[in-house]
Amino acid sequence: MTQHVVVLTQRMPDTQSLLAALYAGGPNLRVSRAGQGALVYLRTEDGRQVASVEAPRFIQVAGEATRLLAPAVETQLPLWWTEVRASTAVPEAQRLAASIAGRLAALLDGVTWPSEAAAHTEVVTLPAAGTHPSPGDGDGVLAEADVLTDQSAVILYDIPVLAVTTWLTELLRTPEQTGRHLYLVTPSTARLTLAARTVLDRAAARWVIRDPEAGYYDGLSGMVLSWRDGHFTPVTDPSPTVAEAFRPPAGGAVGERQLLLSLRTIHPADEHLLLGGALECAWQTLTGEPPAVWSTAEPVNVPWSRRQLTDLARTRARCGTPTWLVAIGSPGQPGIATQQVQHTRLGVEEHITLAFGYTADRPAPLDRLPHLAEELAAHHNLATMVTEVRAARADLTVPAHYEPPALPVSLTLGPDAVADFGLNRANAALPDAPPLRLGSKARPALYYQLGDGDEPVAWRRLQALMRCLDSPA
Repeated sequence: MTQHVVVLTQRMPDTQSLLAALYAGGPNLRVSRAGQGALVYLRTEDGRQVASVEAPRFIQVAGEATRLLAPAVETQLPLWWTEVRASTAVPEAQRLAASIAGRLAALLDGVTWPSEAAAHTEVVTLPAAGTHPSPGDGDGVLAEADVLTDQSAVILYDIPVLAVTTWLTELLRTPEQTGRHLYLVTPSTARLTLAARTVLDRAAARWVIRDPEAGYYDGLSGMVLSWRDGHFTPVTDPSPTVAEAFRPPAGGAVGERQLLLSLRTIHPADEHLLLGGALECAWQTLTGEPPAVWSTAEPVNVPWSRRQLTDLARTRARCGTPTWLVAIGSPGQPGIATQQVQHTRLGVEEHITLAFGYTADRPAPLDRLPHLAEELAAHHNLATMVTEVRAARADLTVPAHYEPPALPVSLTLGPDAVADFGLNRANAALPDAPPLRLGSKARPALYYQLGDGDEPVAWRRLQALMRCLDSPA
């Protein structure tokens, strides 16, 4: 299995310490880079990839190491996070990764995770060229594939929380660049961050659970899978087609809930445009504080700044590339958001998903949603917003078992969307539950109350509303 080792240090890994760590395999290893220099690969002279090292990330928010690693991980802030991975193509690669991590920790008075990685500082001698054939083809993350066929690339993942790291971001380019389907295989105890779930939903990739009793199944749907003809395929016979291991554990996440928001804003493409306002407004309204940090990968480490976010989006827009980012808040109120910024014929669009976690003694602030809708419509060019509540983990990670679907709470149409549908038509879309008018009388936004987070009938109201709005005028 691919070996992941994380090094946490109080001191910044400088060039000298990184070179000393990379020298753990001796002077004959070659170095290549990816991810705009954020990812370094170590290869043997014959091209076999043996390890990768991510650029150190400066962590300034309490709880980020705990969120992604384990509750037992406690370190002083600020800290530097450096992640090392070993390929399974060469058996000695795991010892090499452990030596790279051990050297960094020794030089910088840091610690390594997990303890079973057995970090050390010895030189690791790799086998002669050609001794072990590599399953990969060429440079990059794909060369670290544990299984590689014409149809698929399989990565065995051995870390408790699968996050959107720079390494995973590069890995998700596999389907587009090679035409292969990507499979991330983890044990049943692994979880996804909400950011990773969002990214996987858009990619030609599948989260596959390896269970000692159930075999393989899809971590999001529970569908039983089998390995056939070089790829994973759903089992259709015999039934059941949903793995027994996908059933939720008894007593899990009792009383825990998530408040989910999906919103879209459309701004005129103006040189004075400052992005991130809708996300900041939603966070401030629902928690009393703005997001703490943001980044284009996890762990999340850049102090929240709408100006820096906008500058990055402008730079990427000049290259025709959309901007994707993740933001988190303080540990006292679990919250995570993803945002994609792209230029369309309508202007500059922000697509935001936002989630907050709550326990039984701390209910979700649903009473603040109408005020939030009004603020977004009046000041942040809101197009649409859907809010939902679901019974799920308050820590916002996604487990490899069934969680009930979210129940709609409200839908908001911004002023432009109301004008497009027609005010009278939109106002009469739900005769038994007329919407709340927000903003100006001439160009109002409409807030439709669909439920309180406990009513399954809210789905029927949402479907009826969408049918009415989608029907020809």
